[in-house]
Amino acid sequence: MTRPTSRQTTMLNAYSPGAGHLLPQDDALATRRVKAMGPAYRLFYETPVHLVRGQGVHLYDPQGNAYLDCYNNVASVGHCHPRVVRALSDQAATLATHTRYLHDGILTYAERLLALFPAQLSHVMFTCTGSEANDLSLRIARAATGGTGIIVTDNAYHGVTLATAEMSMSIGPAVAPGPTVYPIPAPSAQNYPNGIAQGFAQAVTDACDRMAAQGVKPALLIVDTIFSSDGVFPDPTGFLAPAAAAIRKAGGLFLADEVQPGFGRTGSHVWGFQRHGVTPDMVSMGKPMGNGYPLAGLVLKPETIAEFGAKARYFNTFGGNAVAAAVGLAVLDVIRDEGLQQNAATVGAAFADGLRALATRHDALGETRAAGLFIGQTILRDGQPDPARTAQLVNGLRDQRILISSTGPQGDSLKIRPPLPFSLANVDQVLSTLDRLLPTL
Repeated sequence: MTRPTSRQTTMLNAYSPGAGHLLPQDDALATRRVKAMGPAYRLFYETPVHLVRGQGVHLYDPQGNAYLDCYNNVASVGHCHPRVVRALSDQAATLATHTRYLHDGILTYAERLLALFPAQLSHVMFTCTGSEANDLSLRIARAATGGTGIIVTDNAYHGVTLATAEMSMSIGPAVAPGPTVYPIPAPSAQNYPNGIAQGFAQAVTDACDRMAAQGVKPALLIVDTIFSSDGVFPDPTGFLAPAAAAIRKAGGLFLADEVQPGFGRTGSHVWGFQRHGVTPDMVSMGKPMGNGYPLAGLVLKPETIAEFGAKARYFNTFGGNAVAAAVGLAVLDVIRDEGLQQNAATVGAAFADGLRALATRHDALGETRAAGLFIGQTILRDGQPDPARTAQLVNGLRDQRILISSTGPQGDSLKIRPPLPFSLANVDQVLSTLDRLLPTL
């Protein structure tokens, strides 16, 4: 299994305080950071960015310079959206308590959220993070199936708890994979040249067969439905349905991790799994759900939770608190009222078309893989994917005050995932900057 290599230098750098790349005051911050926070943290970019505020699709440094954010899906409806901030502030000034008390806000939010899902998915459980939601899904899957085996893609990211880190190959080899985790190749044409849908489904079946040979019963297939950490693989539409059928045939469940593609980002649908014509047994959500406020959840079928609910109780002190509910409602309102799903479709299509047009003039641009405002762009050297050139481009864009990242096991693709209000003018800024930078690689 391939481990991330250049990714560590493009977005997770090893900047050393005193190296001379930063302003003196920022270098001092980096020194304090290492001393206080230890060695496991990383900073973005070869020259880290010092940020002090955000607004819309821009982030600002202490000197007032604006950086165009092409990466941050956490602030899904835009940094510091006034409606979200006001909802947070008003509710925090009124009541901040948990789900062991009756409160209308959390029920209103739950009902509004569930209305965005197929009718079979009619229960929701709230957490603070996507990691917690995916961790909870494992407990529920084990109760529902009696199994323990988990199938993931081989450069996946699903969280930072012990259980979810063990099935998140993209964060490094220190803890992954766990003994009951069975990685399979991501759904790319390179991995499955004879057909992605059937090839990926066969990989699921083969993993279940390996489990059976080891006396392990399948519990769960979990996929990020845009396969973001694997390199962004949204197409062909429908290819997930046979894989879901394969895990169910073996007695396991199918979980769609919508932390990254959910809430209208793919443009054509609210949820990534809907592009594939399949209804999961569970759906996890996180980051964009609260626009930066720690709000996450797990939506599931009643029959999926029945066994767990009969034998265990669930409680989360902050998951689904009154403030979180108010924030979540505001995010849903903004997505609806500002037409952000349609914006993702329109602007995302223009972005992808623009990249493909640039590729006719710049041989460094390879395949563009896109669904709405989620784009993977392969960077080439001599016709082959090139992590070093991708890293150079990521850092060159940072120097032009455009924040972007890389993805894939080798870090050879740009990961483009801006806030949903991203405009056609913002796209033009990125494309024109790329047009200038690409000949310098």
